Amino acid sequence: MDFNIFKKVSYGLYVVTSIREGKINGQIANTFFQITSDPVLVAIGINKSNLTHAYIKSSGIFAVSILPQSVPLDLIGHFGFKSGREIDKFASVPFEAGETGAPYLLENSIGYLEAQVVESFDAGTHSVFMARVVNTAVFSNEEPITYADYHYRKRSTGAGPSQQGKPDGGRGGRPLDQKYQCLICGYVYDPAAGDPETGIMPGTAFADIPDDWVCPICGVGKDQFEPIT
Repeated sequence: MDFNIFKKVSYGLYVVTSIREGKINGQIANTFFQITSDPVLVAIGINKSNLTHAYIKSSGIFAVSILPQSVPLDLIGHFGFKSGREIDKFASVPFEAGETGAPYLLENSIGYLEAQVVESFDAGTHSVFMARVVNTAVFSNEEPITYADYHYRKRSTGAGPSQQGKPDGGRGGRPLDQKYQCLICGYVYDPAAGDPETGIMPGTAFADIPDDWVCPICGVGKDQFEPIT
């Protein structure tokens, strides 16, 4: 079985949020779709290990903020690779509570909808929540980002040929044996391997990577990396 076929299936990209006992949380999700129009029913798939799953399971409500093409990759990293068990994801993100109490994004959002769960289905590692839409709003006419768009942006952000590193370690003889790890998702940049998909050739020291380079896994910037000691 060639699992690469699933990379060809189109998905959207959303921030799914919920509330439990006055506390809020949210996560990135790509499994969200409309089922019927009368009544308006939607469904989402959420990993059971995620904190947002526990909130939805408890309260029976969720909100979905639809992300635009212009969404910063670090926002996706913030909601997709950080845990609400460790940080307050909304401490630095503008939001408002909807009619259900679930939060929705005020920035980097085309609009949102709120829904009340009517049934859930066990899907092994995930739960599928089917819900009735109770409130919606549209903020802009910008096109939504898809999961494929997100991966394309990650691949296309990086150095061009003139910025590629040199086999001797690049400018100033910076060390090639110093690896750096992403604080968000754990990805390790190895100078010996580089990141060829974005034009960072093998033999490029971390300090020689252009400042606009982003983590190839979660999309955060260089300032979210630290040296591995």
